[in-house]
Amino acid sequence: MYHRIISLLPAATEIVCALGLEDNLVGRSHECDFPASVKRLPVCSEANIPDGLSSIGIDKKVKELLSDALSIYTVNREKIKELAPDMVITQAQCEVCAVSLEDVENALKGYLDKQSRIISLQPNSLDDIFNDILNIASASGVAGRGEKLVEDLQERVDIIRHKLKFIDNKPTVACIEWLEPLMISGNWVPELVSIAGGGPILAEAGKHSPFVQWADIQQQDPDIILVMPCGFSIERTMKEMHLLLGQPGFADLKAVKNNRLYIADGNQYFNRPGPRIVDSIEILAEIINPKQFIFGYEGDGWIKFSL
Repeated sequence: MYHRIISLLPAATEIVCALGLEDNLVGRSHECDFPASVKRLPVCSEANIPDGLSSIGIDKKVKELLSDALSIYTVNREKIKELAPDMVITQAQCEVCAVSLEDVENALKGYLDKQSRIISLQPNSLDDIFNDILNIASASGVAGRGEKLVEDLQERVDIIRHKLKFIDNKPTVACIEWLEPLMISGNWVPELVSIAGGGPILAEAGKHSPFVQWADIQQQDPDIILVMPCGFSIERTMKEMHLLLGQPGFADLKAVKNNRLYIADGNQYFNRPGPRIVDSIEILAEIINPKQFIFGYEGDGWIKFSL
């Protein structure tokens, strides 16, 4: 069993805690903030992107760093060495979302005083996320807890599937992952939308989030628009909604006319491939099928945005 764990990915930190292993966590990334108690842990990474940038500013800075073969995050080697982990969890899924496997391997190669296992997560689907939970549980010596956690999560998903079994009407849903430039949520999000009774548009399940043109969204004219920028809270998103409202023909869209424009907390829910991904499905179910589902996330996990 790995007794000393460092998590460099917010979702992995949530997985470790959900498995009852919070006491084994000795370090975290600068973005790990849930459960709130993990904020007491030493921080082992930092962002190379200044605070306070706009969406377009963040996008430009990310592209600039990547084009120069520089990392978006810096790993604190000295802090990790001092914490002497048995296991370090990171990811290879998206170099914008968290410290990458390559960064961790380069930083720790021959540097630690003992052998540490590096686990890299690369989820693209709901099953991948559940498998990551099982893998972390197994590596941590608590395989049974992992199986129980996944069983409980799947049961919540099955309740939604079962309730929607005979509902044929599937409203089209545009999940906006970035406002400038415009990006539609890919990876696991189209699958979550489908489970919650919607028809995802402009992105494919299991594939990376695509950049789109405003004209693409206009052409699709979705029934529902959900704005959930990666890494943004509802409050942070509200500050940039003018980027959407100012688009030509915005007020003429079906979703806007029918008052089906929503903002969700992308940072805490949709962009974290951990246990709360099932909360994200429940949020979608509340939004897409409000007559069938009330889980109580409105106001905290999502809000309706009125012009």
